[in-house]
Parts: sequence; C-alpha cells; structure tokens
Amino acid sequence: MREKKLWLIITFHTTTAAMAMEAMCAAKNLPGRLIPVPREIPAACGMSWRAPVESREKLVSAAAEASIAVDGTYELML
Repeated sequence: MREKKLWLIITFHTTTAAMAMEAMCAAKNLPGRLIPVPREIPAACGMSWRAPVESREKLVSAAAEASIAVDGTYELML
C-alpha cells in the first residue's frame, strides 16, 4: 500500500476550465495533473487539479492570469 501525502486540490465549475488548466500548466511547465474530484470535496465539475501543496500561489496566480475560473482550493491527504 502506498503512503498518503498532502496534496493541493484545485476544483473548477466546469470541465472546460479543468481542461484549460491542464493545457495552461503544460504550456508553462507548471506541476500537477487532472484527477477525479475526491469524494471529500463538493464540486460542480467531476475533475480537479492535483499538485504539490507548495505550488498553490503559483498555480492560482497562473489560473487567474489565464482567466481560468477556480471553484476552490483544498489541501487533502491522498
């Protein structure tokens, strides 16, 4: 069994926003990947962005600059 780790989870209102986040992060070489929204988190869209906790400011700023609507940010053991 793998060890759980604290992750940053970013949720979105729409799947389009989640996919825009994936494209923007790939283009800017930012950390993370798309995952299904963990059941502990309420979200309108079924997809979320998982990344290292220490990348929160960089990712939230980049999303705002790219006009990607973020629903919420969470720290969760996964």
